[in-house]
Amino acid sequence: MNLPTNLINEELKVFETRFKDAMQGQGSRLNRILRYIVKRKGKQLRPMFVLLSAKLCGEVNEPAYRAASLVELLHTATLVHDDVVDDSLERRGFFSTFALWKAKANILLGDYLLAKGLLLSLDNNDYRVLHILSDAVRKMSEGELLQMQKARTLNLDEEIYYDIIRSKTASLLASACSAGAWSTSQDEEITEKMRLFGEKTGMAFQIKDDLFDYASENVGKPTGNDIKEKKLTLPLIYTLNNIDKSTRRKIIYIVKNNNRDKKKVQWVIEQVEASGGIAYATEKMNSFKNEALEVLHQFPESPVRQGLEDMVLYVTDRKY
Repeated sequence: MNLPTNLINEELKVFETRFKDAMQGQGSRLNRILRYIVKRKGKQLRPMFVLLSAKLCGEVNEPAYRAASLVELLHTATLVHDDVVDDSLERRGFFSTFALWKAKANILLGDYLLAKGLLLSLDNNDYRVLHILSDAVRKMSEGELLQMQKARTLNLDEEIYYDIIRSKTASLLASACSAGAWSTSQDEEITEKMRLFGEKTGMAFQIKDDLFDYASENVGKPTGNDIKEKKLTLPLIYTLNNIDKSTRRKIIYIVKNNNRDKKKVQWVIEQVEASGGIAYATEKMNSFKNEALEVLHQFPESPVRQGLEDMVLYVTDRKY
């Protein structure tokens, strides 16, 4: 499944110029780090969701470009902070900024990007979009803290897992779609529909990320990494709730105490696959995907709507 970039080729060119301008800083060291980030940017899925959502609801305008830049600035800030929280030395197959510039610089860098994004909206009176994205930042922080809390106790409640990923991951994609919709429609009902579409898509996105932790091929991050970080992902939660007590105790012990032992982590991965955890998570991912498409299909059929549908399918079918 390919990304529908053909629908917004010109808009993406304008966005990239705006984003590069937004990533300019004061001082040689700061600019060196910012250039490193820009050169190794990802697929820019979230700005694409902003621009396609905007185009679904009207003509892409300057507020839409600012919303896309704000979303990408906030997303980049969270990645920079996440690498510090997770002690991650790798990002998208390259050294992370944390590996190169260490924790203190990365914390300050994340704060700087957050402030740049907020000022971009404030300077242009984009108050509704700022409210949408600020709410997402709050939810992302709450989700991260809840995940850290549950990692200590290895809580096995599937609903709590959904609460975590709804806040930690889906909220930013929901805000991207709703901010895009608001920028061209100024309609609260349409904006809420697109928020829900983005949230459902974000839930599917995170479960797909969970599944990558059990992949045999190279997906750009180490296999078993979530286990090493004691993150309770959906395949593992299902496994722990559906195996015999002895195996369950052994898995919990490994996750808590031997999560750096590659052989033991591999054994846990094998248990998850054998128990049906991967199949169950795949089923749930597809359920969220279908719910997202149901919301999207409330809008009239058009090439842009098809483009957003292709984005959803890309999220669930991607190989990395």
